[in-house]
Amino acid sequence: MERTDLKNLTKEELTAVIEALGEKRFRASQMYDWMHKKLARSVSEMTNLSAQLRERLQNEFDYTALKQEVMLRSEQDGTRKYLFGLSDGNVIESVWMQYKHGNSVCISSQVGCRMGCSFCASTLGGLVRNLTAAEMLDQVYSIERDTGERVSNVVVMGTGEPLDNFDNLVKFVTMLSSEDGLNISRRNITVSTCGLVEKLRELADKDLGITPAISLHAPNDELRRRIMPIAKRYSIKELMEAADYYTEKTGRRMTFEYSLLRDVNDSNASARELIALLKGRNCHVNLIPVNPVKERDYERPNMTNVLSFQNLLEKAGINVTIRREMGADINAACGQLRRSYESGTAAEL
Repeated sequence: MERTDLKNLTKEELTAVIEALGEKRFRASQMYDWMHKKLARSVSEMTNLSAQLRERLQNEFDYTALKQEVMLRSEQDGTRKYLFGLSDGNVIESVWMQYKHGNSVCISSQVGCRMGCSFCASTLGGLVRNLTAAEMLDQVYSIERDTGERVSNVVVMGTGEPLDNFDNLVKFVTMLSSEDGLNISRRNITVSTCGLVEKLRELADKDLGITPAISLHAPNDELRRRIMPIAKRYSIKELMEAADYYTEKTGRRMTFEYSLLRDVNDSNASARELIALLKGRNCHVNLIPVNPVKERDYERPNMTNVLSFQNLLEKAGINVTIRREMGADINAACGQLRRSYESGTAAEL
């Protein structure tokens, strides 16, 4: 029989478990505080519980505590890239970045990914499994413990398609933003999707107050289908209708991520097509000069094309930024560290 993971329980669920053990309700509050505020890595750290209760909890329940396998620190900007080991032997990546407005953590939502985007290292081995809410939370907790600094922004933009792990994602957001936990503002939680239309609409109906981001990467269906298999399932028209629905339902501005690939989607013609697509929408475009992946054929665009692309969008009145490159010297692009670790070459990075 599958054991219950204590860290994966909401406060209400934990209270029910503790009462079923014959303990007082306040024990659940003590435990929840240890797990989600004090960031205890084991039940043994919960010193205001009796030794008998701690022993029983350790014997009868699981407790997610990620193992730090690798940590790389950028000499350029202090960015830290983590590789965490899971209890089943799989590994996942997370990134810690320092900005003027606060510390940001980018987490993974799955082990691997099945979306198959042709420029991304995360999809090379396919999808292994979804992460639990606890495994998503503990990426943030482990990094806070390691850095000793408060995390103010969380981006679900690492390995995996978050909306392909919908229920665990919603639970993660709810627990992360709870006053009983780290209490991170939902406005400071960004969730990126390559465009699962039905799930995007379902997320809008939840109205969680989070910041949405759509990985667009192409201004037309023909090009998008070449680089993103999901585009064969959903047209750009369907995706834009879902994006508009999200904005209308929640009032939240949509971010469109656009990875610039040399001689693929970085031309002025592509920029003009993108303008026609987005004109009049309440949105922001995040241009991302692609990090080359050795298993893929795509190259990084030259800066002249990047700036020209940005300039055309700005002149058309579209809010646009070029993503600041972080951790370039430590292979901080999604999936790269995990791939090297599994191939035994992580030590060479």
